[in-house]
Amino acid sequence: MDTKTEKILNGLAELYPDAQPALKFKSPYELLVAVILSAQCTDERVNKVTEELYKKYNTPETMSTLTQNELEKYIFSCGFYRNKAAHILSASRDIIEKFGGEVPASLEELRTLAGVGRKTANVVYAVAFGGDAIAVDTHVFRVSNRLGIAEGKTPDKVEDGLCAALPQSEWSKAHHYLIYHGRRVCHSQRPACEECTLKELCKYYNEK
Repeated sequence: MDTKTEKILNGLAELYPDAQPALKFKSPYELLVAVILSAQCTDERVNKVTEELYKKYNTPETMSTLTQNELEKYIFSCGFYRNKAAHILSASRDIIEKFGGEVPASLEELRTLAGVGRKTANVVYAVAFGGDAIAVDTHVFRVSNRLGIAEGKTPDKVEDGLCAALPQSEWSKAHHYLIYHGRRVCHSQRPACEECTLKELCKYYNEK
């Protein structure tokens, strides 16, 4: 890790010592479903939806008793509900048929689940199973590019760049630091650059 990146990581750690997932869950399966629902949706909205959904349907077996239309009614307010419902049901069937009803704990197996993309698999692997992975959502993508830690035009490129720039032991922590910074300071439309304690290290700020 180069000196600048180390200073940025240390600065983020000081700003957000208690950074942790905002999604509420009690099992790897609940986390998996919540992450699928969180695509282009706020964590607050997802938590409200899953609070009701999980009262009856919080395992692959119970979820699979729902039809596509029934599940859509529960998750409608999360947006893109048709695709999300299809992904949740597909992943649930795979978990039952391929893994005996238990969410697999390896990154490779998580990525084989129907309806589970790279970002979702990385989050579940890191958060539910304590694995080393960086999931690149919109906040991580934006903040990484602006700070200059990892630059790329696709989430996969940024993920590869972050993995190369940061020690593996820091991947999961850095994921949460970058999300917090994106939500609280480095906003999409109006980043609070003047308030940012990292501005002297930031490529975006210095080029602006």
